[in-house]
Amino acid sequence: MDRVRRNLAAGAALLTISGLLAACSANASSGDTLTWYINPDAGGQAKVAENCSTDDYTIEVQVLPQDASQQRIQLSRRLAAEDPEIDIMSIDPPYTAEFANAGFLAEIPEDLQSTLEEQSFQGAVDAATWDDQMVVAPFWSNTQVLWYRKSFAEKAGIDMEQPVTWDQIIEAAAKNDGKVAVQANKYEGYVVWINALISGAGGEIATDTDKGVDLTLEIDSPAGEKAAAIIEKLANSPAAPADLSVSNEGTAGGTFGGEQGAFMVNWTYIWTNFDETQPEVKKDLGFARYPQSTEGEESRPPYGGIGVGVSAYSNKVDEAMEAIECITSPENQGVNAELTGNMPASSAGYDYPALAEIYPQPLLDLFQESLDAAAPRTVTPYWSDISGAIQSSWHPADGVDDQTPPDSQQFVEDVLHGRSLL
Repeated sequence: MDRVRRNLAAGAALLTISGLLAACSANASSGDTLTWYINPDAGGQAKVAENCSTDDYTIEVQVLPQDASQQRIQLSRRLAAEDPEIDIMSIDPPYTAEFANAGFLAEIPEDLQSTLEEQSFQGAVDAATWDDQMVVAPFWSNTQVLWYRKSFAEKAGIDMEQPVTWDQIIEAAAKNDGKVAVQANKYEGYVVWINALISGAGGEIATDTDKGVDLTLEIDSPAGEKAAAIIEKLANSPAAPADLSVSNEGTAGGTFGGEQGAFMVNWTYIWTNFDETQPEVKKDLGFARYPQSTEGEESRPPYGGIGVGVSAYSNKVDEAMEAIECITSPENQGVNAELTGNMPASSAGYDYPALAEIYPQPLLDLFQESLDAAAPRTVTPYWSDISGAIQSSWHPADGVDDQTPPDSQQFVEDVLHGRSLL
C-alpha cells in the first residue's frame, strides 16, 4: 500500500543478483544468502529480514511490483521455470491456492504448521490453507474500515456511533458537498470492493471451488444485484470523486484529504497516513465499521494480508523454513506493523508495545473485530482468471447497472472454460 521508488528497487535487485551468482552452486553454509521477494512497503519487511538474519545466512529482500497482479505474474513465471534464486516469497492471499496447486511451494513442516495455526487469527489460517494444508505462514492480516472526517459527519448530522450503510454515506456526502473515496480502478482493489459488497449482502462470488473450473458462480444473484446497485448509485452521484474510474488506495487518500473529503474505505495504514503531510486531517480523522450493504445485516469488510511461502525450487529449503518461523513470529509481526501500518496476523502481535503508542485502543479493537468478520476472496487456483474477468465486466464503475451481474457471470464462465479471452 505504501509507495516504493522503483529505481531503488531495481538497483537493489542488480546488487543482490550479482551476489547470488557467486554462491548459486553451493549448498547452505555459513554466510549464505536467502532471497526474500517482498511486496512494496515502508521498510517493515527489510527490518524483519535484518532481525531474522543469522550467522548461517543473511536474508536479503527483493521488491516486487506495486500491483498485486504483477507480483503474481513475476513470481509465477520464475517459479514455472524452477528458478532456484527465489527462496522466500510474500504472497497475496488470492494467489496462495494457485501457487500451492501448481506445486510451487515447499511443504511446511507439521510442527511449524501447528505453531502458526495456534498463534494466527482464524481468517489468516483460512487464507493460508489449501487442500487442508497450511501452505504459507501468515505474516500480516489487513482489513478495511470506514474512515470519516469528524467535522463532515457532524455537519451532515450522521451518527457514526451506529452502524451505517453504503446508501446512507453516499446520500450524506451528496447532500453536503462531500466525496466518498473508494478503489474502483481496473485492478485487484476494485474486486476487493465488489467482493465485500456481495459478501455484505449475504452472497459469495463463487462456491464449490473443489470442482475447479466447474465451480458454482454466484455473481448473478440478489447479492450481486445489491453490489451493482451500490456501485451504480455512487458512480452516478455527486458524491463520486472525479477520478473514480482510476481510483486506488493512494488516490482515495488524496480525495479524503481534500476540501470535499467526507468518507473513505481503506486499509489500516491510513491512521498514520496524514501524520506528517496533513496534521489537520489527522485531527479530524474518525473511524467506524465498514459500511453495511444491506441495512441491518452486518458488513463483511475486505480481508487482505500477506502469507510468507518457501519456494519448492530453493536450494535452501530448511534454512528458509527456519527463517519464515522467525519472520512471522508475533514480535516481528509487531515490528512490521509499527513501520508499515499493516496489522499482525496474530492477536499476540497486537501486544507489541509500540502499537499501543501509535493507535488508540478502540481502533486496534476495531481492526481485530473487522478481521473476525472479514470476507476473503474466493479461494481457488483460478482466482486470477475470475478477478480479471470481473474487472473487465464491472469497469468502469459508471457503466455498472442491473445487467452487470448476469453479463459478468457469463463472461467469467466463458473465460474459465476457454470460450473467451481476457
